[in-house]
This record gives sequence, C-alpha cells and structure tokens, in this order.
Amino acid sequence: MLKQAHAYYNQQNYTEALNLYKQLADEGNADAMTSLGFMYQNGQGIIKDDRQAFNLYEQAAKSEQPYALFNLGLLYANGQGNVDENHFKAFEYFQRSAVAGVDLAQYETALRYERGLGCVQDFNQAAYWYEEAAKRGHAEAFNNLGVLYKDGFGVEQNYHRAFVCFSRASEKDLAMAHYNLGQLYDSGLGVEQNNEKALELCRKAAYGGHENAKNIIKKLQENGTIVF
Repeated sequence: MLKQAHAYYNQQNYTEALNLYKQLADEGNADAMTSLGFMYQNGQGIIKDDRQAFNLYEQAAKSEQPYALFNLGLLYANGQGNVDENHFKAFEYFQRSAVAGVDLAQYETALRYERGLGCVQDFNQAAYWYEEAAKRGHAEAFNNLGVLYKDGFGVEQNYHRAFVCFSRASEKDLAMAHYNLGQLYDSGLGVEQNNEKALELCRKAAYGGHENAKNIIKKLQENGTIVF
C-alpha cells in the first residue's frame, strides 16, 4: 500500500496519496507519517498545517525514520513548524539522520561542525561528514570538502584532492565549484596552470550567479586580464 501511495504522490494525485498515507499513518507506519507530514507542510492536497507536519515528523522520529529526523532538523534550524529556532536540536536531528545515511543530513551535519553551529566546532568531523555526503553524490559536499583540502582544515592540505572534489562538484554545475576550480587552474594548484580553462570556469560561475565571478568578468572586460 505504501508503494501505491508513493506512486499516487509522484503522479501528483494528492487526494489518493493522502488517503493512503493517512490510513497507513493511523496504523503506525513511520514512512507514511513522514510523507503525510511533508504533504501537510507543503499544502499538497490539503490545507497547509505546519504544526500537524511537526507532530507527524516527531511521531515518525520515534522510530528513527531518517527523513522525519532530517525534516525536524530543518524545522528547528529555521524556526518553522511553530517551533522556535534551536540549532542544538537541529544538529541533534541532523546527526541522527546522517547516521542513518541521508546525504542531505550528512551535509547539514558537516556544515554545522565546520561552523560550530549547535555543536563544538570540529573540522575533522566536518571533513568526515562532507565525505560521507559526497560519496552519495551531494554536489555542495564535494565543493566544501574541496575547500577543506585546499585550506588544510580537518585534513592534510592536498591541492590534488581539492581539484578532484571541485571537479566532481563542477560536473554537477555548481557555480561555487566552477569558481573554486577556476582558482586552481588560474594558480596552477593541483593541476597544470591553464588561464583559458580558468576563464571558461569563471564565466560558468558568473552565469550561475556567483558574485565574485561576476566581478572578475567585469574586470576582465575593463582591462583584459583575469585575476582570482
């Protein structure tokens, strides 16, 4: 029945999906509770109700449902769902979801370790969780792990590994990664210097909305040089 509910949801047949999720949630199915909570949170097929969404996520989290834990983390991080912003609780839920293998939660956990947000700052743990998320293809995690390798925070400085990480994120068309990879090409760090490649990546980053890249392109237009 859960599979059919997911199928209805993916078809945007929210009425049927909602009926099945409600039935399963009443029977104690944590996955259905999580999906039902998401529908309440986003007002899909039903009137938006952040409090009901929070209650359903909280109930599902008792069974360690990974995405319920992640969604609770988001609610606490942003002060939504009729709860006050609480970065300590957000970190707790993100980490529990990260341990369960959710790449989005692994990235959020890493980000908080890097910034000391809701936890003690720990670059080693940040690098570990960025790597876990990167293994699952998370673009921002690849980029941020690359920054740690470039700067030598939490890991031994390694420009080649930074290059690999930035490249993987750039392949996913992440503007920040285009910019960071361009920096390496411009400086010849971890890769043979190539100003043409640097300029190409800078243009991609600028097109993707990266402000520093936009400024560089502007300078290039003004004086014919590119300086990262």
